Amino acid sequence: MIDDTRRAEGARIRSEVLGADYAERSLEHASDFSRPMHEFSTDCCWGTVWARDGLGRRERSLINVAILAALNRSPQLGVHVRAAVRNGCTREEIQEALLQVAVYCGVPAGMEGFRVAEAALEQLEGQ
Repeated sequence: MIDDTRRAEGARIRSEVLGADYAERSLEHASDFSRPMHEFSTDCCWGTVWARDGLGRRERSLINVAILAALNRSPQLGVHVRAAVRNGCTREEIQEALLQVAVYCGVPAGMEGFRVAEAALEQLEGQ
């Protein structure tokens, strides 16, 4: 059982990293079936791992961008590219992370990562 403090900390960090609007919208759209996954993510990803001191948010964001591109998780990649910018990552740093993906995970993964990242960055610039 996760304590309320960790869940509250996770919700706070998630909101700061992903943006309050996104975090609130995703919880509002959670069904009874998917709610346990949202709670697990809030508790473990955000309240445990993202709350650790070992890496800063910029570094965690770049790692997430690379992992999500490597795994071809395009919707989540777009979310985390926007989070990376919110956490202080530059377009060049995101490009470099995606080039690493292309070299180590394959050009198709890198190409798709660049496509998704560019769309997410353009969306941010249009706001």
